Amino acid sequence: MPNYRGIKMNEPNNKVPGLATRQSAIRLLDAVCRRGETLDQAMAAATGKLSNPSDKSLAHNIAANVLRWMTALDAMIDSATRNRLADDAKPRMALRIALAQVLILDTPQHAAISTALPLVHGGPRRLVHGVFSTVMRGVESGKLKLPEYPEIPGETLDRWTGNWGEDVANAASQAWARPAPLDLSFRSDDTGSLEGEKLAPNHLRMLPALPVTALDGFDDGAFWVQDLAASIPARLFGAGEGRTIFDLCAAPGGKTMQLASAGWKVISVDNSAKRMERFHDNLVRTKLQADEVIADLMQWEPAEPADAVLLDAPCSATGIFRRHPDVLHCIGSRQIADRVDVQRALLDRTAPWVKPGGTLVYAVCSLEPEEGEEQIEAFLERHEDFTIDPVTADELPAHILPGESGCVRTLPTTLAEQGHVDGFFIARLRRKA
Repeated sequence: MPNYRGIKMNEPNNKVPGLATRQSAIRLLDAVCRRGETLDQAMAAATGKLSNPSDKSLAHNIAANVLRWMTALDAMIDSATRNRLADDAKPRMALRIALAQVLILDTPQHAAISTALPLVHGGPRRLVHGVFSTVMRGVESGKLKLPEYPEIPGETLDRWTGNWGEDVANAASQAWARPAPLDLSFRSDDTGSLEGEKLAPNHLRMLPALPVTALDGFDDGAFWVQDLAASIPARLFGAGEGRTIFDLCAAPGGKTMQLASAGWKVISVDNSAKRMERFHDNLVRTKLQADEVIADLMQWEPAEPADAVLLDAPCSATGIFRRHPDVLHCIGSRQIADRVDVQRALLDRTAPWVKPGGTLVYAVCSLEPEEGEEQIEAFLERHEDFTIDPVTADELPAHILPGESGCVRTLPTTLAEQGHVDGFFIARLRRKA
């Protein structure tokens, strides 16, 4: 075993290699666990002092793995302490970071503890050192080990088990344990020299590959990263043939690029100027066209109705937990209820923007029925001029089937053998002529 016990407890912080990255990781965790921010929201401030992109990526990776395995890491920490550390105590955070590095990221024990101790500068360093040593002895003796799969946080686990059953909840834990595959959407059905599993037209699934920017075809704009489930809403419109569609809440642009590739005249609206910068860059790289509008949908008004509308509504985002483990630590029943209110308002606001006889597709990357099935049921009760336009199996990627209602629901059990997909609810509605 490495001699991590020989570390100098008073080593100056500025002489500890890699410390700045771990300090960024603890700031990320504090933002998620104490302030309820997402990792994406916290990244700029938390990693602002890191100049190397690889250091920023490592800080994010450490924090994400702590969040994913937090229940198991805390059980190990609690087994080695007489008095339980507070959930948000800095010693607990430092220990989570050290243990995640050793047990998940294969960081040498010496490197993990040497960068953990300065995180509690002025605090109980000897406690952190002692708990880490005790846990490591337990791991080496076989008395302590991580479970096969990380545990979904309690409130979410109870909610998903109640809504979808134990099989789905268990599949969610399994999906959370491994890196999500890399799904690419292409401008055409030509995937070039890239190899992988083709689960739908204009699609390729690969093993996680970083950086994506180094893949053949990226610079030419041949593809963009988009989970297979996230590609379904745009697929349901078919060929555009020059017709007009509003892509609402459009950034960062994956669905707009699909629609433009399919021949639609796209008007893309999003209220975030920063996200629309990335949207614009994606359009330039892929050489696709769309009208870009930065506006609040509750204030913006189109000049006339469109042939079709895609509302990819703001939601709890619990369906994208595989790539964003912070979501399950930030979202509870109150946040879900808030999103439901926003979705209801947006549906009522945008429904008149569909021409009679036109199509409205509503989508959320959520595993919560309140944001999906129940939201659309309530919408149809309020809007008698809309009806469900049932999705057929031949419109969907392989092994994904529509439900009895004609809508699409993807769950953690969907394509489990192929690496899972994000959790989505998608409804295609027709406005009566």
